[in-house]
Amino acid sequence: MTHQNNSNLPTEFADRFTKPVARFLKIESAAGGLLLLAVFLALLLANSSWASGFFIFWETPVGLNFGSLDFTRSLRHWINDGLMTFFFFVISLELKRELVLGELRKPRHAALPLAAALGGMIVPVVIYLALIVGQPGTHGWGTVMATDTAFAIGCLALFGRLVPTVLRLFLLSLAIFDDVGAILVVAVFYGGPLSWTATGLAIAGLGLVAGLARLGIRSIPIYYLAGLVIWLCVDASGIHATITGVVLGLMTPTRVWVSDTRLRAILARVLAYPGGEHWSGDTPERSDLRAAGRAVSESLSPVERIELTLHPWVGFVIMPLFAFANAGVAIELSDVSQKVSIAIVAGLVFGKPLGVLAFSWGAVRLGLATRPTHLSWPFLTAGAFLAGIGFTMSLFIANLAFDPNQLGAAKLGILMGSAVSAIIGLLALLWLVTRSDLRRNGTTEEV
Repeated sequence: MTHQNNSNLPTEFADRFTKPVARFLKIESAAGGLLLLAVFLALLLANSSWASGFFIFWETPVGLNFGSLDFTRSLRHWINDGLMTFFFFVISLELKRELVLGELRKPRHAALPLAAALGGMIVPVVIYLALIVGQPGTHGWGTVMATDTAFAIGCLALFGRLVPTVLRLFLLSLAIFDDVGAILVVAVFYGGPLSWTATGLAIAGLGLVAGLARLGIRSIPIYYLAGLVIWLCVDASGIHATITGVVLGLMTPTRVWVSDTRLRAILARVLAYPGGEHWSGDTPERSDLRAAGRAVSESLSPVERIELTLHPWVGFVIMPLFAFANAGVAIELSDVSQKVSIAIVAGLVFGKPLGVLAFSWGAVRLGLATRPTHLSWPFLTAGAFLAGIGFTMSLFIANLAFDPNQLGAAKLGILMGSAVSAIIGLLALLWLVTRSDLRRNGTTEEV
């Protein structure tokens, strides 16, 4: 009997990293639509007769008390600090996989989105501080740093195959570097007073995770339990708890435990048994079947297995829930003219593309980075404007940085800046793909 299916194309080594990237991009694109719906509903409720109840709901205390230990937080806190840890965990997993297995494993390929991300963080902050200097709200400079992965990739998805694939990879890598950089800034600049005891326990927990991995413990639930304990320690330490997701993601192994050769040998041993009901009971056949099931699971690296499990939950549940809890802002015309709103819009709309382009050009010019052949400067410019969509991380930092009197103006600035950046980026892409179509018809020059 032949068990091999020859009706499909053979797989190549490159499929190990191109297919996961394609899957990641597909989920991010779909998640962008849900995010947009969540934003719309939050704004609708925040500006309706139900606004008071809507805002009070997110401040509902939820948690447990154990004697002197109090783990009670508001519902918004559990979403922003608890569930969003999974968001940063998935982002960190994707970064780790790209750095080890994907295109970013080549230093000069990784240098371009890294340089773009650095420029996209530094220049907007400089513009923000220049506009807000001496005014309340200086501490909110972190709101203009990051790019919203789902919205940016979702904008590109509107054009399908008309935009270069390398632009999607560039923007995805840029956004991931941005998000990791932003959460490091949060951990350093937006935490509370430091508790050395809790910090020491968190470090000990990370050491325990590394030790378990070294001993060959492969049970994912054990690591989730250890991650929960570490998160509680970090939350009590004064460092922002979401940094836990970044650190644990970067610690997750990318090496598979069962090689392709060993997997085939184990499966062949199971398939060699004659047909019939002999899989139950304490038999060698059942033992081999259980080994085959574990081998199939362990033929994927822990990074890929965990990402496959968590990414849909993050994209379709956690991020829309975060948007629903945080995007609601009562729109008042007086907030539009506040310095905070103007500075955030300027940072996102002008600072982001300027920083991305300037640092990308500098890295290529100095020979530090390689620009892919199919990623032209016009398309990179359009992507640079889309990088100004700072929605998720900008709201995340705004909640930490601004007092209640300025938070509404800050959120309005984020929404306006992200919307304007998206519109400019989409119009630029529309113009570019239109010119590309005309060029293919022989009516204009190459873009």
